[in-house]
Amino acid sequence: MEIGLKRIIDQVSREKGLGRDVLISALKDAISSAAKKRFGSRLDVEVSYNENTGDLEVYQFRTVVSEVNDPVTEISLEDARELDPESELGDAIGTKMEMAELGRIEAQSARQIIIQKMKTAEMDVMYEEFKDREGEVVNGIVQRFERGNVVVNLGSAEAILPSAEQIPSESYRRGDRLRAYIVEVRKTQRATQIILSRTHPAFLKRLFEIEVPEIAEGIVQIMGIAREPGSRSKIAVSSSDMDVDPVGACVGMRGSRVQSVVQELRGEKIDIVPWSPDPAKFVYNALAPADCTQVTVDEANETLEVIVPDDQLSLAIGRQGQNVRLAARLMGWKIDVKSETRYRNSQDPNYQAMLEYLDMSENIADHLFKKGVRSIGQLAEADPEELRKDALPFIEAAKQFLQEHGEEYAALPVDEEAVEEETGEIEAESVEDEEESAREAGSLEAEEGESAEEPVSNQDEIGLQEAVQTAEQAEEGPLEEIQGSTEADDETPAEKSAVSTVTD
Repeated sequence: MEIGLKRIIDQVSREKGLGRDVLISALKDAISSAAKKRFGSRLDVEVSYNENTGDLEVYQFRTVVSEVNDPVTEISLEDARELDPESELGDAIGTKMEMAELGRIEAQSARQIIIQKMKTAEMDVMYEEFKDREGEVVNGIVQRFERGNVVVNLGSAEAILPSAEQIPSESYRRGDRLRAYIVEVRKTQRATQIILSRTHPAFLKRLFEIEVPEIAEGIVQIMGIAREPGSRSKIAVSSSDMDVDPVGACVGMRGSRVQSVVQELRGEKIDIVPWSPDPAKFVYNALAPADCTQVTVDEANETLEVIVPDDQLSLAIGRQGQNVRLAARLMGWKIDVKSETRYRNSQDPNYQAMLEYLDMSENIADHLFKKGVRSIGQLAEADPEELRKDALPFIEAAKQFLQEHGEEYAALPVDEEAVEEETGEIEAESVEDEEESAREAGSLEAEEGESAEEPVSNQDEIGLQEAVQTAEQAEEGPLEEIQGSTEADDETPAEKSAVSTVTD
């Protein structure tokens, strides 16, 4: 029986990863507790374990007295000398107790104590193993589901993937293999909890570190990440080696590296943009594939005003504002995107007057300017049949405003030269961009003509992917009345800038 106990201790130690000393200590505490429950809490008992035989021995210790008042804690001198002839008054005499003296209830109590001690020991072992692994990516198997949370078996421990840390578009089944990011390891009185995440921005960073050796070696640095899990992400990268293209390194040959990350995230689109310390250049890259014609930087308020061609506005903003929202999170700045037409209109004081005095939205003001209604006075005399419905209430508002404030507000003076100068600068930049694009396109065609059989390079592959995505987004049509300005989220600050290449 004793040898069997020794084998059980060795087997449990191997299976649970617990030290033999921990299990033996649990057994001693359980037997001691059971004995005190059977004979009283005053019982002075000691449990020892023989490593050679696996024998558990229980001894009751009593004090030698001349007259016994408490037989549980005291023994007479005569009885003590029968056990040890050299006993004297005041000595402590130990007598061996038989395990059979413990009843069924006490044995059950001892069993519960052993189980609890083992659970506590397992918690301590698990915590010591994982407490320094926060921030790692681990592999596991979906084991079960609890109130929307997924319990993942990591082999030596169980972890929890909370519903809030799950990608909304993903679904899981028991037995699925799962890769996740360890967000936190916390120890409570009842258990050690390992919290996983598949939505954390750092999860995307770790995946790129695994796939891109240049990142792991420190040559390429990830400067910022903005993510909407399951939909789209932007990641800004830079290189400490002039000979290493950070975007190309992350994309890989024919997109192999970034596609591995996309597959792990089950189709989430990833825009890889080059980082730049210049906010104007950074935002130009971050808003790709849209082109910017002018950027105004307000460093004090960390605000950027970005002007884009009219036909690029919906592309710059993105579906439901996603593109500009991610760019703002990536940079940590507020970005206000305007079309060239709206920017040109905003230089007119009559445009600003309609916004301020008539409490008019920019969309309606743009519509009025397009219809030739370019002042409060012209609006008061406008033909309602030529305007859209949401602009009609402002006709009466314009009439009432002029009655209350006078005709001097009917048409404010416009500095035509300043407006033309601003507009000319934008148009000149647009022409230069178009000419540069044409030269680059011509150069690419010439290269292809010279070596038609050469494989497509990484950069050509990237450009091709950008063109495809640009065409796909352009087919979606302009987004009506989408606010082009968005605040950057505090939770994903960029470490100061980034660059852009779109890879789907």
